[in-house]
Amino acid sequence: MDFSLSTLDVGIIVGSLVAVVAVGMWAGRNQEKSVRGYFLASGRLPWYIIGAAFVSTSVSSEQIVGTVGATYEHGMSIANWEWWLVPIYGLLTIVFVPIWLRNRITTVPEFLASRFGPLCADIYSWVMLAAYVFVFMVPVLYGGSLAMASLTGWNIYVVLWCTIVLVVLYTTKGGLASVIWTDALQCLLLVGGGVLLFFIALGKVPGGWAAMEAASPDRFHLYRPPSDPEAPFPGIVLATFGVFIFYSAGNQVMAQRILGARSTWDALMGVLWAGVINLLRPLVTCFLGLIVFHWIHVMHAAPPLAKSDEAFPFALRYLAPDWGLRGIILAGFLAAVMSSISALSNSTATIFSLDVYKRFFRPHATDSQLIWVGRMASVVSLVLAALVAPSVEHFGGVFKYFQNGVTFLATPFISVMLLGLLWKRTNYAGALFGLIGGSVITLAVALGAPKAGFMLHWLYLAAIAQAITMVGIIVVSLLTRPPEEGQWRPFQWTLAALTQYDEGVKRPWYQRPLLWWSVYIVGWVYLYWRFW
Repeated sequence: MDFSLSTLDVGIIVGSLVAVVAVGMWAGRNQEKSVRGYFLASGRLPWYIIGAAFVSTSVSSEQIVGTVGATYEHGMSIANWEWWLVPIYGLLTIVFVPIWLRNRITTVPEFLASRFGPLCADIYSWVMLAAYVFVFMVPVLYGGSLAMASLTGWNIYVVLWCTIVLVVLYTTKGGLASVIWTDALQCLLLVGGGVLLFFIALGKVPGGWAAMEAASPDRFHLYRPPSDPEAPFPGIVLATFGVFIFYSAGNQVMAQRILGARSTWDALMGVLWAGVINLLRPLVTCFLGLIVFHWIHVMHAAPPLAKSDEAFPFALRYLAPDWGLRGIILAGFLAAVMSSISALSNSTATIFSLDVYKRFFRPHATDSQLIWVGRMASVVSLVLAALVAPSVEHFGGVFKYFQNGVTFLATPFISVMLLGLLWKRTNYAGALFGLIGGSVITLAVALGAPKAGFMLHWLYLAAIAQAITMVGIIVVSLLTRPPEEGQWRPFQWTLAALTQYDEGVKRPWYQRPLLWWSVYIVGWVYLYWRFW
């Protein structure tokens, strides 16, 4: 069966892209008048927009192409990367959100500069600027272009560069407001279309989910033993305090959604809303891989795939009907790709303008100058990522490229951030050791362990490197001068921070975060009990 797009499919895709650009232009009106308006949406983002943006930003081609392919190859355990969120989001809302908003910081480097010193902020800025282009953007662009080229026969470079042009049209116009409101629309397209495709594809399997589970019971478990090569459960638990919390809290792209909240309550409820939406994420990003596996290896309805990254294009080619669903799915897929790269380019612009250009080149730059520089930085970052994107195929696929890159990048930064928030004695010298020495430690562990005969999953290697780094930070901090009270006190986490989230506003019982967090946790526990 050859893949083709009907006139209706094309109309849906074009209409959705026009709607995304139009929403971005509308949301960004008047935001370019001030730095806070352009980079933080004037601090007016409501909870439902924050939650939707949190989801759409974190779900893109490396999730859709990569995790569908990884699930096809390894089974349901890959869904841990989508469902293991209660501990992560809990740590985010309990520790990070109150301190971020209480101090009204604009960027993560601003926090590092205030808590430790300017050199710590500079290290974060330069490293993350490079990472956003070469570790984050590259697999997103590659995954999206690969899938579209595979499905349509279009040239991969045409797909890639057209995507960039569309993102530039609205991202550079209104900054974060444009990005985050289009994120919300893109979340609706992604989740709605993905869930629809999942259930239609499942309907083509005789006996449905129960038949798949009965045919391959070993593939339908979230828990995998410590030696599992792809998703060892102990490694995932350890990553809660490492790469996972860094991605949600220490990563400027995600933190920027929280920093733009109109209140701490909106930030807390936004993260919760993201968690609720994420309960559906495996239907969009993972479970199609289970259906494709059953279709090929149990039903023998098609030959095995040459590589796992082809699982998502296969599902869309063979399991989606031709009455417009392909257009809906591709619209959601393109929306996810655009959402992630627009968020990344916007955060790149924010860090470069506020933490690099203003600090090193023009300390007295006006708002209009900073915004113009941010726009240029956004465009340059997208162009560089597009040029590097084809190299992903040499790193073992989208999923592995992204997970390895982010894991080792995160270790030094999250070590410093956690100790900086939770232990007042952490000082400038300790933080520098964590950022510089921690990078050396991480590299030594990542490269040295295999050479020494220890073939460990990268999550274990990152946890070992993080433990050594944090011990080193503590030792260096104790051996050197303690920080001034003005440095640590504003950023010191205490239990009292949990009772001050509402900024004096009295809300009815049904708006209390604890109530809805409890409901969410019950649903999450059930899923892990059901598929353990």
